[in-house]
Amino acid sequence: MKILVAASEAFPFCKTGGLGDVVGALSQTFSRIDEHEVVLFLPRYRSAGQGAFSFKAVPGNFLIPVGGAIETASIAMVHWGKITVYFIENSKYFDRPGIYRSNFGDYEDNDERFVFFSRAVLEGAKFIGFKPDVIHCHDWQTAIIPAYLKTLYRIDSFYVKTAVVFTIHNIAYQGMFPKETLLKAGFTWVDFTPDRLEFYGGINFMKAGIVFSDAVTTVSPSYAEEIKLKAEFGRGLEGILKYRSADLYGIINGIDDEIWDPASDTVIRRGYDAKSFLKGKSSCKKSLQHECGLPENKDMPLAGVVSRLDVQKGLDLIAGIIPEFVDKIQFVILGSGDSSIAESFSALSKNFPACVFFKSGFDETLAHKIYAGSDVFLMPSRFEPCGLSQMIAMRYGSLPVVTRTGGLKDTVRYDGEPKDSNGFAIDAPTYTGMHSVLGHIVSLFKYRELWNAMVKNAMSGAYSWSKSAEEYLKLFAATIQKKSNL
Repeated sequence: MKILVAASEAFPFCKTGGLGDVVGALSQTFSRIDEHEVVLFLPRYRSAGQGAFSFKAVPGNFLIPVGGAIETASIAMVHWGKITVYFIENSKYFDRPGIYRSNFGDYEDNDERFVFFSRAVLEGAKFIGFKPDVIHCHDWQTAIIPAYLKTLYRIDSFYVKTAVVFTIHNIAYQGMFPKETLLKAGFTWVDFTPDRLEFYGGINFMKAGIVFSDAVTTVSPSYAEEIKLKAEFGRGLEGILKYRSADLYGIINGIDDEIWDPASDTVIRRGYDAKSFLKGKSSCKKSLQHECGLPENKDMPLAGVVSRLDVQKGLDLIAGIIPEFVDKIQFVILGSGDSSIAESFSALSKNFPACVFFKSGFDETLAHKIYAGSDVFLMPSRFEPCGLSQMIAMRYGSLPVVTRTGGLKDTVRYDGEPKDSNGFAIDAPTYTGMHSVLGHIVSLFKYRELWNAMVKNAMSGAYSWSKSAEEYLKLFAATIQKKSNL
């Protein structure tokens, strides 16, 4: 199978969050299964690769219409394992400090930037002679590729047999722009209807992906149900998702189990696995407490947070409840984002230095140490399409504390019986629910046999990309077959 993956970011080349991690790891996993031929298309941002890769220019260039102008695209390539990564180059759109935004907010021409990129992906594949069996598009930045295939490219013989699958990573970010973007993209007013591209008087890139793709996926089975049935999750797209429910699939994400492996992690104080975690986690906890200036107390639970500071993640709730538990639980928090939440954590760390440590920003090394050294990992999200952190935490034996939503519901088991659980869960992110579950954790932590049984359950789970990638490949094959039968 010839697979073209189109995305706005992929680790290790460019990344702002979970999307980059998922696209990079999933693409690599595709290439390792049954010798599929996989190419990845990305924009050539100023920071792409950051000097760690040797780029080779593909000779020549090609033209892309954007509104009334004609822009020039060129391609640089990198061999990454079995994958060839093609970077679309255009200094006007991509030679900037940030990927999507500057310090002053989102780039005002993001519509043009990703119109250009999406069209350049299709023209670029023709330019290099790669005729895909399936194109896998990710989130709003590439969501108009399916629309192009069904409109401007519908009689293009190069793509006549190509199927397209669109994956929603977070429906909260939809790529909504004024109606004039329709013309920038090269569509006509015939396409500006409620059943196609129009969305409350404007154009919605993500809606385009849902409407025009042969199949639509999202990153967990529970999230797939939530976004088509509940307005608070579907964000205005629940109607079209329900209409396309026969073609909507939920496939849980995985994690890179080579990067996130406590047995081989060279960053943490002592490696361990499901059989040796007693000594390993104890050593890592002691090291983390020392580094964060907390008392080295093995009998007090240590709660970790590695997150974007956002109300979505329920971190305002955590900040509000910490004062109730400063004499019962230690807290180590790493993250950046919402300034008011950051200020709350900063104040707590100053007021309770023996129990609360907070570091603003992101520190990859400290993140590993928090996963390894914490006893529980706090993640009471208000919504969570999938979540990777809870799976990383479980792999490191840190029991996640989550709400029953999206991928958290699909990965964390908690029914009140420790021997059958791999974490803790509450029905909704409320003060009462969090207070109750943290109180339960304080009590249960004293019963180490039960606690250790939960840790073993968590560490014994399967969190790699292999199973998920197989599900995607089966869907690709079925979608290609269905298209060929039309």
